[in-house]
Amino acid sequence: MAYWLMKSNPKFFGIEDLQRLGTECWDGVRNYRARNFMRDDMQVGDKVVFYHSSAKPSGVAGIMTISQAGYPDPTQFHPEHRHYDPIATIEAPRWYMVDVTFERAFKETLPLSELKFIPVLEDSLLLRKGCQQLTVIPLEPKHWQAIMDMAEMLELV
Repeated sequence: MAYWLMKSNPKFFGIEDLQRLGTECWDGVRNYRARNFMRDDMQVGDKVVFYHSSAKPSGVAGIMTISQAGYPDPTQFHPEHRHYDPIATIEAPRWYMVDVTFERAFKETLPLSELKFIPVLEDSLLLRKGCQQLTVIPLEPKHWQAIMDMAEMLELV
């Protein structure tokens, strides 16, 4: 099993939306590095922290699981869709997505301002300069555990 952090602006799709739906596709990713993680590395059963980005506060809002490994994102093929890519074809898709299933929402968001003080996260991509824009980030088991421990300590779970 691998561990991940996936970011979404809660104005468009938040942990509450996933809780209501149960399972949903994670579409619209248009960053090659994030795409490669979704296409090549994410597997059914992997655990994911749901991170609310561009929020007040930004931070970890809950937990989800990968319920379907990477497959072509159909939004890339539809000219009327905001994620349309005129270069992508059915034979040679450029963009991939995964399905995620809700596990639990935290009582409150575990803010980035708190995560920055967890020493074990210092080497994580979440805190590394130049990686903050990634919407899909792999986490080492020690990073996952540190986030879970902090959430439990703050009684967010």
